[in-house]
Amino acid sequence: MRDYIVTGLTGQTGAGKSTISAIFREKGFCIIDADIIARQVVGRGKPCLSEIVRTFGEEIIDDNGNLYRKKLAEIVFSDRQSLKKLDNITYPYIVKEISDNIDRLVLQGNKLILLDAPTLFKSKADKFCDVIVSVLAQAEVRKKRIIIRDGLTPEQAQNRMNSQHNDEFFIENSDYIINNNGSPDELGKEVNEIAGKIQGLLSE
Repeated sequence: MRDYIVTGLTGQTGAGKSTISAIFREKGFCIIDADIIARQVVGRGKPCLSEIVRTFGEEIIDDNGNLYRKKLAEIVFSDRQSLKKLDNITYPYIVKEISDNIDRLVLQGNKLILLDAPTLFKSKADKFCDVIVSVLAQAEVRKKRIIIRDGLTPEQAQNRMNSQHNDEFFIENSDYIINNNGSPDELGKEVNEIAGKIQGLLSE
């Protein structure tokens, strides 16, 4: 084990990763938010955005030259091949930024790093991780959460859910599984226990 630990936090959309990430932060983990990185790499004028436009057309750009996210989502979440094309464009940029962020945090002397990445496995960013924690929740609970959170129709929400790995995949490929179907207190206790176990690896 290195003298620092990178923990990958992933799971299904709507399972409650943000809440869990916040608890890890309280326990002293430095957070790398892959969603923020994913938004940054497709910023106006960025090379990644130019590649996306070449693939999907000018209709996914708004009048200010920014990515028209809703239009792109309509395209890729209703067609697996389009989603694969988008992933192939964006993931190399995202993974490079993640790697740079890890290096920066390590140089600053940080020992506990949490990579919060919903597409941890698909992007192959799990290669950076020593420990992987996946968050699951019942399908109907997740669907309700993302409809409210993202302002989606039930059909759009289901399409997003369908584009992700199933429970069995996460169970087989994770060191810890958090089933976020209980109370906030139960969730907090479970996350704190896992965080403590990961912290304990530094002394081994």
